[in-house]
Amino acid sequence: MSDLGRPLLHRLAARTARVCVLGQGYVGLAVAMRASEAGFPVVGYEPDPVRLDALRAGSSYVEDVSHDALREALVRGYRPTADLSEVAGFDVAVISVPTPLTEGAPDLSYIEDAAEMVGASLSEGALVILESTTYPGTTEEVVGPILEKVSGLRPGDDFLLGYSPERIDPGNSHFGLGTTPKIVSGVNAESLVAVEAFFGSFVDCLVPVARPAEAELAKLVENTFRHVNIALVNELAMFAADLEVDVWAAIDAAATKPFGFMPFHPGPGVGGHCLPIDPSYLSWRVRRRLGETFRFVELANEINARMPVYIVRRVQESLNREGLALKGSRILVLGLSYKPRTGDARQSPSIPIIEGLLKQGAEVAAADPHVGPLELDAAIQRVELDAAVLRWADLVLLVTDHPEFDYELVVREARRVFDTRNRLEGAGASHVERL
Repeated sequence: MSDLGRPLLHRLAARTARVCVLGQGYVGLAVAMRASEAGFPVVGYEPDPVRLDALRAGSSYVEDVSHDALREALVRGYRPTADLSEVAGFDVAVISVPTPLTEGAPDLSYIEDAAEMVGASLSEGALVILESTTYPGTTEEVVGPILEKVSGLRPGDDFLLGYSPERIDPGNSHFGLGTTPKIVSGVNAESLVAVEAFFGSFVDCLVPVARPAEAELAKLVENTFRHVNIALVNELAMFAADLEVDVWAAIDAAATKPFGFMPFHPGPGVGGHCLPIDPSYLSWRVRRRLGETFRFVELANEINARMPVYIVRRVQESLNREGLALKGSRILVLGLSYKPRTGDARQSPSIPIIEGLLKQGAEVAAADPHVGPLELDAAIQRVELDAAVLRWADLVLLVTDHPEFDYELVVREARRVFDTRNRLEGAGASHVERL
């Protein structure tokens, strides 16, 4: 280790290094909490006033971070702030900001803005880590030059710079930030050592990668792999329904093979902050840099994006078989989040499904024990799942299979059920139809 990184390593070992985490969402808040638990003084930069007020009051809006954990961090000295002056003097800055798609292209404006803020407070020997999911080359071609331009310091020579992709899985009770292997990288050997020293203080297993570009690509490979395979089984499900074959039984049978197969399961579409967005970052980069089309990603995008339309069609067909029109029918949607055990409704397929039902003239009510106030069409009723609302509905559409739902009650009281998650397998009821 050169003289550049040695002082920081001493402060990291002594837990005196001042840590600033920019962005206090699902990823950034988890990092801030774990760094605080490890003993570091932590500042969490969050410009959203509603979130900031909640953090200061010890009220967590992230399900994987409990109110108690947040309050304990506040007692230890964790400081949520929107004041840029409190970012100054950091030893480690972690950038965990959104990377959405805007008109189909990567939107790095949040990363660029964060790099400007960090650069204005950057000092020699400090460490900057990008965590946001992005295309290969962002750390060295976008973040590094902004930091250098604003600070006048050179990455790798005057300060340390690395990339470590997030692997947060909202609602996962088995693997959290500390127990999920974490990929780490740096623009040079000294930077990598510093990134390892920081994350190694509160993550059990680190996976070092030589360059940020490989680490950036690794994150996209993970999500593109899932995206493409989910698209495969979604298309299989559509064909299997027309062929009158049970796709779920076929997948379960195939999964008994002890090698060469990994089961994926169909559903109403993909959602969250990863699958609907991340593979498109890779596709965009390939198209922009190489002039080629990433056909697997484009095809997966097309298949998964049309699943909500397909679900609406299947609901319509289910009602038609009973002599009912979708127009005027009462539909109870179970689940608004994109996956079970979380209130994260970002890019959730439930939203376009509900919009499609409303467009066809259906009356829609929705139940979800995790999702709080959400911007939905004013015509949609938010309800609690009980016998009365089940009897009200002409059809119950299970979109997200939260464990809190009483599925025995659903089977017993509902007139018709369309199950997109195979949660009611073995219900033995003729009024339950599966995707």
